[in-house]
Amino acid sequence: MKQRAVAVYEWIERRLGLIQPLSDAVAHPTPANNASWWYVFGSAATVLLILQVVTGILLALVYSPSANEAWTSLGVLNHNIQLGWYLRALHGWGSDFMIAIVLIHMAQVFSFGAYKFPRELTWIVGVGLLLLTLGMAFTGQVMRFDQDAYWGLGIGASIMSRVPLIGAPLVHLLLGAPIIGGATVSRFFTLHVFIIPGLLLAGVGVHVWMVLRHGVSDWPMPGRLVRKATYEAEYHELTLKTGIPFVPDAAWKDAVFAAAILFSVMACAFFFGPFGPTGTPDPTIIQTVPKPDFAFLWIYALLAFLPANLETPVILVAPILGIAAMLLLPLIAGEGERHWARRPVAVLMVSVIAVTLGIFTRLGTYTPWSPIMDAWTSAPIPLKYLHNRTPLERQGALVLQDKQCRNCHSLDSDGGQRGPALDAIASRMTEDQIIRQILQGGGNMPAYGNALSPAETKALMGFLMTLRGNNLAPAVDSSRELTGADQTQAVQPPAAAPAPKAP
Repeated sequence: MKQRAVAVYEWIERRLGLIQPLSDAVAHPTPANNASWWYVFGSAATVLLILQVVTGILLALVYSPSANEAWTSLGVLNHNIQLGWYLRALHGWGSDFMIAIVLIHMAQVFSFGAYKFPRELTWIVGVGLLLLTLGMAFTGQVMRFDQDAYWGLGIGASIMSRVPLIGAPLVHLLLGAPIIGGATVSRFFTLHVFIIPGLLLAGVGVHVWMVLRHGVSDWPMPGRLVRKATYEAEYHELTLKTGIPFVPDAAWKDAVFAAAILFSVMACAFFFGPFGPTGTPDPTIIQTVPKPDFAFLWIYALLAFLPANLETPVILVAPILGIAAMLLLPLIAGEGERHWARRPVAVLMVSVIAVTLGIFTRLGTYTPWSPIMDAWTSAPIPLKYLHNRTPLERQGALVLQDKQCRNCHSLDSDGGQRGPALDAIASRMTEDQIIRQILQGGGNMPAYGNALSPAETKALMGFLMTLRGNNLAPAVDSSRELTGADQTQAVQPPAAAPAPKAP
C-alpha cells in the first residue's frame, strides 16, 4: 500500500513538479525570533479569506442578483434552507473579522518597520489588499439590498458624484444607470463574486511569494539599522545561525491562532446570527435610521458630525492623501531604525489612528442618521404657496409633502435645514436642472427616480416652478443664447404661476 502511494506521488510529481517546491516553501528556514505570536495575523487573514470564498460560493448557489429578488432570496436562505441562516452568518462575521485582522496585521507591520528594504513592494501590495478587503465588505452589504444597503449605496454614490469632472460617469459606471435600479445589484454581484475576489486571490498569491522570496521580517532589535547595502547579507547570516523550519517549528502558533479565530467566527455566527436583511429598499422612507456594517461605522459618524461645507473636501481629499502616504511610506523611509522604542512618531501615529477609529466607530453605533431629520414631515404646505395655483400645482404640493421632502428642505423657514430652502428654488435652478437633481440625485441628495411616477414628477415640477420668492425672474440656462421669447419670459413671470402672496 505504501509503495503504491509512493508510486502515485512520483507519477504526479514527475508531471506537475509542484509538490516538492511547495514542500520546500512551507519548510523554508526563518530566524528563530520570528516564532512569535505577533507574526500570526497574516496567516489568520489568509484562512479567513478562504472561509469567505467557500461560504460565498455556497451562498451564490441560492442568491438571486436582481433588484426584485435579492431581498427575497435572503429570506429563503434564512428560513427555508437548512442552516442557510448560519451560512449567511459565517460569511458576514467572517468579513468583519477579516477586516479587523488585516488592520491589526498592517499596524503590526508598520510598528515593526517590516515595510523597509527589501520588502517595500510587499507593503504596497498589502495596502492594495486592505483596500480590496474593504471593497468586499461594502459590496457585500449592497448584496442584502435592504434599507441599510440602499441608503449606504446612496451615500457611496453621492460621495463618488463629487469627484470633479468624472463624478457623473463614475456613478453611472457603478450603478449601471444614473439612479439605483435593476442593473445596480447585478453590477455589485459581479464585483463582489468575481472581480474583487479574483484580485484578492491574485494579490495574496503575490504577497505570499514575496514573503517567501525575501523571508519573514526578523524581529526588530534596537540599534540594528536597515541598510540597503548590508541588510540582505545580515538577514542571510542570521537565518543560517538561528534558522528553524517555518513548518512545524514556527507555523504551529499560526495554526493555533487561526483556529481560535475560526472558532470565534463560528461562535459569533451561532449566537448573533446573520446581518439583516432589514426592510425592503424604499427611497421614500427616509426615517429608517439605516446603519452601515461595522467596518464603516466610523465613516457614518464622521459624515454625521462634519459641517456641510467641509464634507466634500474631507471626503475627496483625506482618503487620497492617506492612501498616497501609505504607498509612499516604504519608498521614503526604506532604511533606518525598525524598533518601535526608537520610532516614537510611528507609535504615536498608530495609537492616534486606533483611538480615533475606535471613538468614531463607537459614536457610529448611536449617532443619529445624517442628514438629521428633525422636521415634521406631515406639516402642511403654507397657504400662501397654494393661492392662485392650478390643480396640478396643488397636487405637486401634496407630492412634496407626502414624499417627505421637507425633512431636508424648508418652506417659509419651516422644515429641515440639510438641503437648500425651496422658497426661491425656481429662480436659482432651471426646470431641467431641478428634474435632473430629483431623479438622479447628487451631493447630499439621493436619487428619487424610482420613487416618483411620471404623473407625480410632473405635478411636483409644476409646483416647484412656482417657487420664485418675491417676484424673482425664473432661472435661465446661461449656456444657450436667449431668444426674444426667453428674454420676455425672464423679465415678465407667466400669469399662470404668480409669485406667492400672503393670505
